[in-house]
Amino acid sequence: MSGENLTVEQLAEIEEKYDPEMAFRPTGRMITLLVTLLLVSMSLYHFYASGFALIREVLHRGIHLSFVLSLVFLLFSFRKGTNKTPQTGFFYFNGVSFLDLIFAVLAVLTALYLPLLPPEQLATRVGNPSQNDVLMGTALLLLTLEAARRSVGPTLPIIGLIFILFALFGPLAPGALKHGGTSWAGLINHLYLTNQGIYGIAIGVMAQYVFLFILFGVLATRIGLGQLFIDLAMVIAGRYSGGPAKVAIFSSAFMGTISGSSIANTVTTGALTIPAMKRVGYPPHFAGAVEATASTGGQITPPILGAAAFIMVEYLEIPLRDILAAALFPALLHYFGIFIMVHLEAKKLGLKGLSKDELPKAVLVLKQHWLSIIPLAILVYLILSGKTPDFAAVYGIIACVVVGFLNPVNRLTVKDLWNALSLGAKNTLAVGAAAACVGIIVGVVTLTGVGFRLGYVVIQTATDLGNIVGNMWPLSYFAIEQWALFFTLILIALSCIIMGAGIPTTATYIILVAVAAPALAQLQIQPLVSHFFVFYYGVLADITPPVALAAYAAAGIAGSNPFKTGNTAFRLGIAKALVPFIFVYSPALLLVADGFTWTAFTITLAGAMMGISLIGMSFAGYFLAPLSTLQRWWVGLISLLFIAPGLETMGIGILLFFPILLLQLKQRQNQVLENN
Repeated sequence: MSGENLTVEQLAEIEEKYDPEMAFRPTGRMITLLVTLLLVSMSLYHFYASGFALIREVLHRGIHLSFVLSLVFLLFSFRKGTNKTPQTGFFYFNGVSFLDLIFAVLAVLTALYLPLLPPEQLATRVGNPSQNDVLMGTALLLLTLEAARRSVGPTLPIIGLIFILFALFGPLAPGALKHGGTSWAGLINHLYLTNQGIYGIAIGVMAQYVFLFILFGVLATRIGLGQLFIDLAMVIAGRYSGGPAKVAIFSSAFMGTISGSSIANTVTTGALTIPAMKRVGYPPHFAGAVEATASTGGQITPPILGAAAFIMVEYLEIPLRDILAAALFPALLHYFGIFIMVHLEAKKLGLKGLSKDELPKAVLVLKQHWLSIIPLAILVYLILSGKTPDFAAVYGIIACVVVGFLNPVNRLTVKDLWNALSLGAKNTLAVGAAAACVGIIVGVVTLTGVGFRLGYVVIQTATDLGNIVGNMWPLSYFAIEQWALFFTLILIALSCIIMGAGIPTTATYIILVAVAAPALAQLQIQPLVSHFFVFYYGVLADITPPVALAAYAAAGIAGSNPFKTGNTAFRLGIAKALVPFIFVYSPALLLVADGFTWTAFTITLAGAMMGISLIGMSFAGYFLAPLSTLQRWWVGLISLLFIAPGLETMGIGILLFFPILLLQLKQRQNQVLENN
């Protein structure tokens, strides 16, 4: 399954193959009808609860959790298979085993048991759980772990089990990780009866904000906003050198404003851009890598971002508009880095753009689809005006429905609306199960204080490395404290990439920020900066082998080697690996960080763009003409000076690059003379 003209079914198969969150099992007619009714009910409930009702926080979270867990057991089988038809047999009903039906019912009972208790009665149970509380809490704990395993894979629940064992057997832990431990009843009390565990911030944010934004993205795409973005990208960039690759960057950046899913973005835009890139001469693995790298930017592109942005709002207690402002320029730098690499690759290969006949007409594009931009404009306006994220999302959804019914080109029928409500809820199940599982991990962290303990271990290790390196000439030019910060960032970045290889970005962010925030706080790094650092490196995992899911999905469309595509995608996204270091050393890039000045911002942005351009040249092996191996290494080393942008380091970098520029100009002149 590769090449051009892939059908919608084949694209869906690719997405399901590489995205465990979309691997739904086939079911019979009755179960399909039941599931659809539950999914639509879930969407309608969240729309009503967030927009018009006043529901107790713990009850809202419990209802959300009951929907998520029950539907996971109905839609995700115990073992991933390739069946195209519902399973049959004595133990199955309409493709679902009787055991899974029992699990689905039990999930509803255990998730709602606690929230339905009268508030005054619940208050007396915290710290003194009854036997029924422990029994129901234990059942919900096990169901949550199993639901996460089915929907997002085994890595996250395994981490959850390790943390549970750590809580129970704390006295046996080594060194600084040793603690007093807890009993099973004490653990269930903390994870089940308080808002520090399963019913904590993670599931709360999913219920309050994320669900609505995912539903908004589905509806916005259905009314034609996605097609508008792809067509506009063709108009803007299609005619230039290597045009289809630049179209992939622009279309993925546009799509990222309404979708935070790397794999979904890859499949949606890649169906058009990857075959076009191959037609103009890009190698298949490079075409797939460009699309995958650009599509991962959706998780860091305002205004939707990923679910982690809303978690950040709760953790940092700052408005969403500040988070969006902080994310803006790092996201633009990500796309700028890919653009530089793609442009240089096109120049190196001598690739042309698309012909005039292959490009859509700008006037016609806007005439057909301009109405679809209205909901996104309303959403952004409401967020920037200070409204809560759920308020903005509710009215964005209303705008989608109104525009959809009025739009003559992509008219929304009642059936379309029904399907969108079902699909929107379906797309939230895996991230909801992951959030509940992360609640277990976060609960253990708050119960044992392991976050501060791990932070201490990271700082101590980084300081030891700093003492070794800082005493070497000429590295002794930098203070030991500077080396300690640098190695702390390296250790946290590596942890994010490793963790992100097996679990969703949001889960990676929540788990590792518990370690990173205390560690970086000890080094006087602002909370906003430390949270963004972890967030960005968690996203990088989608294009980092050996588990680069977005790259593997792109390889399925391109017909290329998945591992080679992943390696190329990581190379193209190397700018994303530099940007977090840049805003740690110069927080002005985040716009709303403490001590922001326009002078510092301008210097930082200019330095970041120079550094990204230089590292792009180094990896592409081309500037005005091909670079020799020695020149590539030299340019790559110069780019590191721009990690901490400043007039002094930028000046040194420019002076060191000047000889390369002269050599390139001379080589380019010689090529022109030879061609003439």
